[in-house]
Amino acid sequence: MELRHLRHFVALAEEQHFGRAAERVYVVQQALSNSIKNLEDEVGVPLVLRTTRKVQLTPAGKEFLEAARATLAEADKVIERARRAARGEVGRLTLGFVSGLVFGGLPEVVRTFRQRYPNVSVELRELTAQEQEEGLRSSQLDIGLMLLPVRDPSFVAEALWRQDLVVALPSSHPLAQRERLNISDFKDEPFVFFPRQIRATYYDQVMRWCAAAGYTPRIVQEAIEVPTLLSLVAAGIGVFLPIRFFQRVSLPGVTYRLIEGAPVVDIVAVWRRQEDNPVVRAFLTVAREVLAVERIGEE
Repeated sequence: MELRHLRHFVALAEEQHFGRAAERVYVVQQALSNSIKNLEDEVGVPLVLRTTRKVQLTPAGKEFLEAARATLAEADKVIERARRAARGEVGRLTLGFVSGLVFGGLPEVVRTFRQRYPNVSVELRELTAQEQEEGLRSSQLDIGLMLLPVRDPSFVAEALWRQDLVVALPSSHPLAQRERLNISDFKDEPFVFFPRQIRATYYDQVMRWCAAAGYTPRIVQEAIEVPTLLSLVAAGIGVFLPIRFFQRVSLPGVTYRLIEGAPVVDIVAVWRRQEDNPVVRAFLTVAREVLAVERIGEE
């Protein structure tokens, strides 16, 4: 039994006339008559009574009409769901991210995406860059958001937005009284920072920047989470060089200042090169739009 037979039957039942029903479903009258006859042969009982003036349904036809309408309605839902899936409007997205992004960019992107695509289930996983790469390879993740460059040729990486580094100082520090500083101003200052194994690229970039200014930062305390590092700053233990969006973390005792010539950090989205999930494409489109306003120099 084909869906077109059901559509022909419903049109005939509602129009009660072969000519009008044929026009409605865009076939010639003889083709419609043959379609109804084939349907009756398959069902095994007469569904319509043919008279010279109009068409009437048999008792079996009346029962069949309700079922035919329900079947067509369900078929339309299935077809529309498939079309929406092809547009990335339904489905599931598993997104990996490094912890710091909860303070800049990620909440805005996810909120906008969920508003625009309410029928897509979004699962967020806080992971290191290495864990995200492993998740992408095993198809446990659809997209990763990280700070590290990715050299695996099986992945595509796109810098979605860029942020420069700033300095977080104890509010009582004399340098906090100045609006803009230079990296050489921290030559004799104690630093708090991530362990290198947690943020290798970030760590190395800061080390190179300081080395170009003629010194190696004296790291007196390490921590793996930004809020912890900022708490250490507030306690006067040292200075910290976070990405600019961490200025959103307002902590008593911490003052943020711009640094002349500060390097920038790329925040990248990573996905499988052969990825064909429309939901991934939809998310990337939203991320590009939202994060455009987060680009360096717009704050």
